[in-house]
Amino acid sequence: MHQFEKLKIWQKAMDITENVYKVCSELPSDEKFNLISQIKRCAVSIPSNIAEGSGRNSNNEFAHFLGIANGSTYELITQLMISKRLKLIAEEKTSTIINELVEVSNMNFALQRSLKK
Repeated sequence: MHQFEKLKIWQKAMDITENVYKVCSELPSDEKFNLISQIKRCAVSIPSNIAEGSGRNSNNEFAHFLGIANGSTYELITQLMISKRLKLIAEEKTSTIINELVEVSNMNFALQRSLKK
């Protein structure tokens, strides 16, 4: 079992989630139950799955939840790209968050590799 609060990947994912919520507050209210809801769910899913996996009984189980977190990472990247294409979020804001998500994804793959050793 790992102490998820000490994991840099979890801390970074929490920061991203906070930033995503701030950006979502700027989106049009008519997207509240569509894109905004989906974006927030994905953002929350990343640190949540990292935390859940860290509390599992084996490294294989942890790696499985890291895989789910990585799927949510790529889903969130896609949703941010959609928001940018629809001109709902400025490119500067999406680019910053996407770069952070790519960093978390790289950290995720490295952590998964270390768990399989």
